[in-house]
Amino acid sequence: MNDPVVRLSGHVAEVTRKTRWIFVEVETAAGLTGVGEASLNGQDRAVLEAIEALSEALFALPHAAPGPWPLPMDLAAAAAVSAIDHALWDISGQRAGRSVAAMLGGPRRVTVPLYANINRRTLDRRPEGFGESARAALAAGFTAVKIAPFDGVMPGMPIAEGAIGLGLDRIAAARAVIGPGCDLLVDCHWRLTEPAAVEVIRAAAAAAVYWVECPLPETDDTLAALRRLRGLANARGMRLAGCELGIGAAGFAPFLRAGAYDVMMPDVKYVGGLAEMLRLSDNFAQAKIGFSPHNPTGPICHAVSLHVCAAAPSLDRLEVQFDETDLFGALAGNALPPPHGGISALPADAAGLGVALAPDVLRRQEVMGFVRHRREPPSAGTAIYTK
Repeated sequence: MNDPVVRLSGHVAEVTRKTRWIFVEVETAAGLTGVGEASLNGQDRAVLEAIEALSEALFALPHAAPGPWPLPMDLAAAAAVSAIDHALWDISGQRAGRSVAAMLGGPRRVTVPLYANINRRTLDRRPEGFGESARAALAAGFTAVKIAPFDGVMPGMPIAEGAIGLGLDRIAAARAVIGPGCDLLVDCHWRLTEPAAVEVIRAAAAAAVYWVECPLPETDDTLAALRRLRGLANARGMRLAGCELGIGAAGFAPFLRAGAYDVMMPDVKYVGGLAEMLRLSDNFAQAKIGFSPHNPTGPICHAVSLHVCAAAPSLDRLEVQFDETDLFGALAGNALPPPHGGISALPADAAGLGVALAPDVLRRQEVMGFVRHRREPPSAGTAIYTK
């Protein structure tokens, strides 16, 4: 029996002064509700508009189930497509009484290794502040920590005197706190030039950094430079990681062909769907490239990522935001499994994703959103509301 979509809603939740997460809910005629996440920093309205623009195509489906969607070229539209795909997989799992990991052909593993992204927790940007956040992650049981230490370096702008040195001081402070038994990952957020990246990689080796991430803007023009930087990092016992904003397998292909990275980091919010994530994990495994999904945002993205990681043929580690806000758990009804020793179980034995948005918490935190119903004429449009 067909079970079409009858309601689509998008929600922007403000969880700190600098962080907002974007969620989607898809409801079917049978009363099933699936959830997805489309968080994209600074593009709240564009993402909501992109989700709403897909409503008629979604309502036209005779049966709510995941399937191939045309992959857009811009991130806001890709986030919309990806979030709806999350929700449709959630619905399909609920309908079948199976987890999303099982629906994807897994699980191949029942636990998922994590690393803690401490960047947004670290309000004190002095080296001591980075050290304190790293200490908190270590105390919470994590065995790998990621920092983003190059705030003062802006992409495409001249590098201010001392900006690289301050970043290196932050790396050293984190390493001094966590000691040799914890992996340290360094995210450069595409801010460096090749000469600056060479300086960073050489200095990072002294701090036994596990990987250096996104040192350069990711364009066709930087592929050769990235390959050179990868060789430099490898010669010093480190990896080069990147590609967190790729859309579809095609978005990663140039970097695979160029041998740009040791580890690639697709994000379930932008890649275009869960099937696309698994296709990429297969491609990476064949190329002997590490698969480490990007996941620094909200609880629904985390739940989706856990299921994908459980089903993937190989896995390095999954990223998770660390201790930015208690709303990470509260928005999902505190149903996410807490990490233990830097490892997460899958959400409790429940069908679909095993998590849902907590309506009271979402209502409190929502600052923007929309609701569309199947019976509304397309010409009616839907005003995005703000609170």
